[in-house]
Amino acid sequence: MAQRDYYEVLGVKKGAAIDEIKKAYRKLAVKYHPDKNPGDKKAEDRFKEINEAYAVLSDPKKKEQYDQFGSTDFHQRFSQEDIFRGFDVGDMFKGQQGFGTEDIFSRIFGEAVRRQRGGGHGRGAGMGGMGGMGGKGEDFSMEVQVTFRDSYDGAEKRVAFMRDGNREELSVKIPAGIESGAKLRVAGRGGPGRYGGPSGDLFLTVIVGPDPLFQREGNDIVLNHEVKFSQAVLGGAIEVPTMEGTKRIKIPGGMQTGTKVRLKGLGFPLMGKQGRGDLYVKIAIHVPEKLSPRQRELIEQLSAEGL
Repeated sequence: MAQRDYYEVLGVKKGAAIDEIKKAYRKLAVKYHPDKNPGDKKAEDRFKEINEAYAVLSDPKKKEQYDQFGSTDFHQRFSQEDIFRGFDVGDMFKGQQGFGTEDIFSRIFGEAVRRQRGGGHGRGAGMGGMGGMGGKGEDFSMEVQVTFRDSYDGAEKRVAFMRDGNREELSVKIPAGIESGAKLRVAGRGGPGRYGGPSGDLFLTVIVGPDPLFQREGNDIVLNHEVKFSQAVLGGAIEVPTMEGTKRIKIPGGMQTGTKVRLKGLGFPLMGKQGRGDLYVKIAIHVPEKLSPRQRELIEQLSAEGL
C-alpha cells in the first residue's frame, strides 16, 4: 500500500510552522485516540498514521530529510524504529478527556517504538509493556552490488536472501542518482514478528562499482581527458564521452593541465529533487613519448622561438 504524504495526513501545507503542525496533530490525535474509539480498527490505524506523521514533521532533522527525499525514498531509507527514535509526546492527553498514552504506543506500534520511548528489552518487558501484544521481528541487512550506470539511470535488481529458513527472491528498485553506501528499506521482509507482532524489515546497502572513465563527486561527474599539445595551445573543438553519449565541446586556446570544462546538467539526478549535477571534463595535456624526425624538428623550432 502506498504511503500517504505526512503533510496530507495532518492536513497542513508543506512549510507549515511547528505550532501549526502541533495544533493539527493534537486535534486529530484526540479525535482518533483508541481510548475514545474502542474496538474501532480504522480509528486505530488513523491514530497510528497521525503519530507517525507527527514524529517526523515535529523533528527538524527528520522533517528536513523527509522534505529532501520525498515520501517514497524516505521510507526506503528509514525504518519505523528510526522514525520514532527520540519521539515523545509527553503524555499530551494524560488527564484530559479520560484517557492517556501509557500503553497506547506500545500496543499499536510494537516493541521497536516501545524501546524508543524508554521501554526495556526481553520477553518479560515485551509482554508486560505491550499488554500481551507482540514485538517487531528482527531487521535483516545485506549488500546489493550495482554498476556505475545503474546508479546513474536507476535499475531493477533481483536479490536473494534466507528468511525463516527459506530462500526468497524479490525485485528492488534502485533509484537513479543513488550513492554508494546508501540504504534501501524493504518493509516486512525481515524476521517474523514475536507473539503476533509485525515482521522486521530488510535493509539493503547499495555498493556502486567503479567506472573506467568517470568518477563521482557528490552529484557531479568528473572525466579526465587528454588533449594534444597543439589543441591546448590553439584551442578548438574536441569530442568527449559522457553518460549520455559523445559530446562535441570547444576548448579555448591556452588551456592548462588541470583546467575543468563544465557541461551543465550531465551529472547525476538529484535524489528527491528536480535537476541534475554537472559533468566536468578535467583537461590533461598529452606529451608523446616518441617523436618522428619531422615532429622533433618542429618542436626544436618552437623551442628556438621560446615555446
